[in-house]
Amino acid sequence: MLKKFSAWLLYQRMGWKANITVAHPKKYIICLAPHTSNLDFLIGQLFARAENMTSGFLMKKEWFFWPLGPILKKLGGIPVWRNKKTSMTDRLAEMARKAEKFSICITPEGTRSLNPDWKLGFYFIAQKANIPILLYGVDYERKLIECTKMIVPTGDVENDIREIKLYFKNYKGKKPELFTTGDV
Repeated sequence: MLKKFSAWLLYQRMGWKANITVAHPKKYIICLAPHTSNLDFLIGQLFARAENMTSGFLMKKEWFFWPLGPILKKLGGIPVWRNKKTSMTDRLAEMARKAEKFSICITPEGTRSLNPDWKLGFYFIAQKANIPILLYGVDYERKLIECTKMIVPTGDVENDIREIKLYFKNYKGKKPELFTTGDV
């Protein structure tokens, strides 16, 4: 019921399309960009339900207040303490290594504000856990959710991140002025 409703709302009522050409292995990281609006979360949740996907996601801890916190956790939310230097990448990589199935969606900008200096946690989690990164672009101009590329971290961070940023270069977020891939 929720799958049908989500598909109807996202695809028929809201007019979005999906182009997913990459197979999803048992374990992976979703690198999702651009992230320029809180509406991205709603679109992502509708897409996940419409496509019968389950994935965790990172979100700043300030969103995990009562009564929203328990709901976000039930949806797969993992609170992030951005002011603390924690070993979150190590913990998530360890979880991925131990789990039979693992997926988490991470926005590389780490914020909805303009940020050319992307956070690289998604890359290091994938590298440490030896799992691929699926590149998911959300384009509001074309109303398109797309995943046509998968990256396996090589350890050459600079070149791998450049390739990832080039993939996202032409996607338009809800607020396009708040998205940049920086100098690539």
